[in-house]
Amino acid sequence: MYIKRKLSDSLTTFKGLRFGRTSSKKSFHRYRVTVGIGGNLGDVKRRFERLFIYFKRDKRVTLLRTSLILKNPPFGFANQDDFFNSIIVLKTSMQPKVFLDYLMRVEKKFARKRSFANAPRTLDLDIIFFDDRVVKTSKLQIPHAEWEKRESVLIPLMDIYK
Repeated sequence: MYIKRKLSDSLTTFKGLRFGRTSSKKSFHRYRVTVGIGGNLGDVKRRFERLFIYFKRDKRVTLLRTSLILKNPPFGFANQDDFFNSIIVLKTSMQPKVFLDYLMRVEKKFARKRSFANAPRTLDLDIIFFDDRVVKTSKLQIPHAEWEKRESVLIPLMDIYK
């Protein structure tokens, strides 16, 4: 069950038991990672719940925080359903490139298929921040490119750091 709040005609937030929460669990992992999660195919909120459980059970990460879920219009390729987006904060001992590979395997586990840029998807996992690191390669950019211009990142981030 979620508490729904309309921010505008095109933006709606959802808070539930697992999204919009902070964990008090201690972590032995070294790095704090902020990950953007999104999707617009199928029952996305249910998939986010399953992802939450997946991360809670995986010893390679410690789930620290989750933001509210934001329903927002797509950008780039606009002829598709609205997206649901959230932010999760994890701790891990993986290095950034290894962590990216890990997230891509998680996406695949949750039926992500890559067809074209900004295409509809079951699950999208993006590294927004990785501690205070700056990385710029052909496969990985940290902080995430243009994160500060996207409501789908800013509104959930504001929920975490309010």
